[in-house]
Amino acid sequence: MLKVGIIGFGFMGQMHYKCWRALEDAEVVAVCDVNPNIEEDTKRAVGNIGDTEEAVDFSSLRLYTDFEEMLKSAELDAVSITLPTSLHADFSIKALAAGVNVFCEKPMALNVEDCERMIAEANRSGKVLQIGHCIRFWPEYAKAKQIVDGGEYGRVIAATFQRLGAAPTWSKDNWFMDEKRSGGVALDLHIHDTDFVQYLFGMPRAVCSFGAKDPGGGLVHIVTQYLYDDDKVVTAEGGWAMMPTFGFEMSFNIVLAKATIVYDLTREPTFKVCPAEGEAFTPKVQEGDGWFLEIAHFAKAISGEKVEPITTLEQSRDSVRIVEAEKKSAAKMEKVSIR
Repeated sequence: MLKVGIIGFGFMGQMHYKCWRALEDAEVVAVCDVNPNIEEDTKRAVGNIGDTEEAVDFSSLRLYTDFEEMLKSAELDAVSITLPTSLHADFSIKALAAGVNVFCEKPMALNVEDCERMIAEANRSGKVLQIGHCIRFWPEYAKAKQIVDGGEYGRVIAATFQRLGAAPTWSKDNWFMDEKRSGGVALDLHIHDTDFVQYLFGMPRAVCSFGAKDPGGGLVHIVTQYLYDDDKVVTAEGGWAMMPTFGFEMSFNIVLAKATIVYDLTREPTFKVCPAEGEAFTPKVQEGDGWFLEIAHFAKAISGEKVEPITTLEQSRDSVRIVEAEKKSAAKMEKVSIR
């Protein structure tokens, strides 16, 4: 039985609690959070999609406000780190150095340098460090990659990805809106699609991005074209500027020579393949959501099962590298080379 601790118990911390609880051979035994009203505030956690409606059994948990104390006394096999991005590197490194496996939420860190520190400690410790790029595991996105890689419908002509919603003001101290802590809309929200673009097509040679700012000068909307050595057109758009009544949209259109693959969370059906010949159809996908599937994958890895990595630490670092280039491109309004 894996003994798991969770550090940071907002929306994502509670989502991790729900996912860990759904696994037969894992048990959440400890939670660390500095919020003195954690039990009451847990009832109000919200996010873009999904829910954390499962009641948290605090009587079964050891509660900590000091992470180092939790590492010393809770006898953990693994931790889920669901803290503000600015804390990812230091807390991951502390856990790895203590001999504990780490599942750290995306993005890996605020900058490439911190990502490199995390990779170095993971290599030194011999423990597993996995970054939570849940879209790689999201059933419809995973199936889309399988279809593209299979080559049945020919080459990719174009692909567009969108992730749009209102400003994420639900965190207790509004840390999402502090770019020094979250990395802003590009690193916190848009990186989901940046990472999937890398997963699907590899590293782009350059990016060309445009951004819109709020009255305070902060980036709230970004559109990027990812440039490759062939002529396919790949773009992704992410924004926090939608009105609250808009809800949340994550979607993609992948145009192949002989089919179009469509996913849109706001449509019914949400997912379909539209072939050049025959009727559109919805392929069968794996059960569960990306959050559960990525944690199940991590649990297998730390239990000694031989699993093929869906994401590597170097790829997680490179997604941060691409976003850094996107932010630079949007600021300068010019193309930025990556390799």
